[in-house]
Amino acid sequence: MSGVQTEPPWDFFHDASIASLQSFELSRLNHAANIRREIAALLDQWVSDNSQALLARWVREQRALPRAVQAQPQELAAGQLSLPIECSAIQVLLPHRAERLERPSKLTRRHRR
Repeated sequence: MSGVQTEPPWDFFHDASIASLQSFELSRLNHAANIRREIAALLDQWVSDNSQALLARWVREQRALPRAVQAQPQELAAGQLSLPIECSAIQVLLPHRAERLERPSKLTRRHRR
């Protein structure tokens, strides 16, 4: 970066009037705000470019998969993909869910009366 001053102007601070110091302070704050806006714009652009690049990679990888593996027509027609696991395995892995399926649902207080 050219024109970046790393050391504060101590002589100016010592000899300047209050009005000059206030003006200097406001100019530095304005410059800092402008830089912050530029950084925010650069970050937005960076996020946008990275997300587009990742999306392009995902599309490229999806195209590389064999068509049969991507989806089967009957699963697409149903609108929901089936799990490659049997119901008996679900009952073993999640016994509390199997109990809920077997017993009748309880009625709410409104329906008991």
